Amino acid sequence: MATTAIDRTRRMLSLVTYLRERPGARVAEVARAFGITEEELISDLQVLPMCGTSFRGGDLLDIDTDGEHIWWYNAEAVGSGTGQPLRLAADEATALLVAARAVATLPGLRDGDRDALLRATAKLEAAAGENAGASSRLSVTFEAEGGVFADVDRAITERRRLRIRYYSPGRDELTDREIDPIRLFAVGHTYVEAWCRRSEARRTFRLDRVARIELLDTPADPPPVEPRDLSEGLVQPSPTDPEVVVEVGPGGRWVAEYYPHDTAEELPDGGLRVTLRTPDPATLRRLALRLGGDGRIVSPPELADSARRAARDALALYEEIGEAA
Repeated sequence: MATTAIDRTRRMLSLVTYLRERPGARVAEVARAFGITEEELISDLQVLPMCGTSFRGGDLLDIDTDGEHIWWYNAEAVGSGTGQPLRLAADEATALLVAARAVATLPGLRDGDRDALLRATAKLEAAAGENAGASSRLSVTFEAEGGVFADVDRAITERRRLRIRYYSPGRDELTDREIDPIRLFAVGHTYVEAWCRRSEARRTFRLDRVARIELLDTPADPPPVEPRDLSEGLVQPSPTDPEVVVEVGPGGRWVAEYYPHDTAEELPDGGLRVTLRTPDPATLRRLALRLGGDGRIVSPPELADSARRAARDALALYEEIGEAA
């Protein structure tokens, strides 16, 4: 399976620890230890000097290689317990304080959690000193998702069923469902994992796609299920899922970074031929529309035809609106 950005990030984090313990390590031995080519290792080493505890001088990793050995010149400066104490810069303090105050205003937040957050915020303000001043002039307001979060959180706490109206982008439709919520989690967006009484199966719902929500008096009674392992991400294709082939130009190479895939073959024009699997291929029509001229679905043929029809319909509607204007 092709290496994703997440795979590379994990490898580079391990590489930092590995190199700290082996000053002057040989390039060939490190590459062999990580199961990569020497060219891939050199590429990683070219990225690492742009990483560190901050982007200020002395905080970035000072790592270099002569092609045979790898040298880390400031391992002590960025090491745990040996460098300078962590201090928040003005931008870091502002970001943390604005986020903390915003979360403290969320409806449905338990009183104990809110109190703990406010105490932590007060300590952060004291530690930041004058750097905390800018945060008092900024604020963040959560929109509809905050109310949905509060209702779901309450339903989980009180073990009550929910009735929701949910938008499914793959089918482009709203459906009414009753669900027994199991847990809330965040992977990029915030989701609720629940037992769906409409499909009588475990389902995952994105909170910002909930158009309407109602807390019912009916007790929630989901069957016992093992929590999903999300360490590899929310979307984890099965080898038995239908195969889809997408060809993208140079402007669409990001697809290989964001979608789990089996292969990503280089194309002569600098693009990629990406092979991936999904339980519902129809959901990739939106990907095709988003890519526009930067990509196309190659197979299965029926999905490619469907994507072309959707693009033609969207273009016709756009032209119709333009003429009306």
